[in-house]
Amino acid sequence: MRKKKNKAVQQPGLKIIPLGGLEQIGMNITAFEYEDNILVVDCGLAFPKDDMFGIDLVIPDTTYLEENIDKVRGFVITHGHEDHIGALPYVLKKINVPIFATRLTMGIIEHKLEEHGLLENTQRMVMRFGQSVTLGCFRVEFIKTNHSIVDAAALAIYTPVGIVVHTGDFKVDYTPVFGDAIDLQRFAELGRKGVLAMLCDSTNAGRPGFTPSEKTVGKAIDQQFQEHRDTRIIIATFASNVDRVQQIINTAYKYGRKVVVEGRSMVNIIATASQLGCLDIPDNTLIEIEQLRNYQPENTVIITTGSQGESMAALSRMADGTHRKISIHPRDTVIFSSHPIPGNEKAVANVINKLLMKGADVIFQDVHVSGHPCQEDLKLMYNLVQPKYAVPVHGEYLHLVAHARLAHELGIPHDHIFVLESGDVLEITQDRADVIGEVPVGNILVDGLSVGDVGNMVLRDRQRLAEDGVVFVSFAMESGSGQLACRPEIVSRGFVYSKESEALMEGASYAAQETIMRCIEEGTKDRNRIKNAVRDSLSDYFRKKTQRRPMILPMILEVG
Repeated sequence: MRKKKNKAVQQPGLKIIPLGGLEQIGMNITAFEYEDNILVVDCGLAFPKDDMFGIDLVIPDTTYLEENIDKVRGFVITHGHEDHIGALPYVLKKINVPIFATRLTMGIIEHKLEEHGLLENTQRMVMRFGQSVTLGCFRVEFIKTNHSIVDAAALAIYTPVGIVVHTGDFKVDYTPVFGDAIDLQRFAELGRKGVLAMLCDSTNAGRPGFTPSEKTVGKAIDQQFQEHRDTRIIIATFASNVDRVQQIINTAYKYGRKVVVEGRSMVNIIATASQLGCLDIPDNTLIEIEQLRNYQPENTVIITTGSQGESMAALSRMADGTHRKISIHPRDTVIFSSHPIPGNEKAVANVINKLLMKGADVIFQDVHVSGHPCQEDLKLMYNLVQPKYAVPVHGEYLHLVAHARLAHELGIPHDHIFVLESGDVLEITQDRADVIGEVPVGNILVDGLSVGDVGNMVLRDRQRLAEDGVVFVSFAMESGSGQLACRPEIVSRGFVYSKESEALMEGASYAAQETIMRCIEEGTKDRNRIKNAVRDSLSDYFRKKTQRRPMILPMILEVG
């Protein structure tokens, strides 16, 4: 395992440039560049961290692609999860090139493009498994895999220097709920031809054994339905896990229950999957949410979003008691058919606690399997593909390192394994592979309709406001003489409750007045300098009195 930076050599090579998706779960996007051609695989988003106050989404910085837009031949998408497609509507506004994806993936993408008004102006091509498309000097073949969403694909990228396999997110599932099993035969055929490099899913690289089949969850769901015949069942899962939704619907139909789907993303994906034939819903099984009152609770099932504790998701609103149409009742059975994504554990626990306090029976174990390969699945993939170079992708650094160790145990030399960081430029030829430099990368923050306008300074201000609050200092000065017209008035928000801290605020007012009078005596007429002096003096005052540092906002009112 190495990360080595050497000077570029004259012989042209294939450049592999991850613009996101490393050191984190999410925001996957990788550029493949050879001379005047760039192919981009995936274009995903990440969800904001706890300290990103007010931020809705995080998308990758695509400055490098924008600067080389004449070289970009298209986006090739492996599957329809948000961390692989969610940034497309934002990036396409700057880099409008064709998109290539399988049918369900494209269906989900088209829905997003329509919401952003981009559908008519974006070229799209639906790809079948086994089909290839030529983009500049690249030829890309779509290979059938299994994942926690239907129509997931791996990619065989034929380049001038050799074949590169990108597994996408995958698992080895011999008994998938929908469609065919992973095409292991094709991976073996590629391995016999000779694969130069493989970019492979690292999410579960630290877990021993095999990833269980999705069908095992169906048995667990059936058992829960059998054990809770006399209660209403609410199941939270990922909206995109169409196979999971199919098994829930099948089980509900078996036990004679009507099904309500709640949550905007869940409704949209189920509608798209049904339209494309990826989801089979028995007649008279789905009902509208308004029809729940027409059925006994034990004869209904609610499939909902919110399995990750998202504050605005349907299940979170039910737990908070703010959902307009569904209330949690004692004896409701709530099933979390998912595992918390790293970083979401506290949010999920918070929702569970609220549900329990309302008297619900909450089940959050043994009703989920991963959509990613464990160690034995990875070993199988490596033995089939036999890549010369290994490039772990999709995961935090600990996942990438665990993957690198596994690859070395399978016989790949240390200097043929590359644990990259986002922005690294890995150049590969038949004879060598080196990290030769880096390109600009980073996070672009989406806040409502604002994309990229919120930076680190704004986030720091928001964090400070959240931690220590704000104090407004307003005072009037005579425009002619420059004298103070009245004693400063102090108002705080999120700092202290003013009525219970009158002495503190009274002292602050006197401290501000003394500072203003000193500035006047020194002949200071610049209003900004006076504001800064008041800000500094009150900051010191509050720090000494409370050991806190609220944001201080002085305001001067000019009077005649």
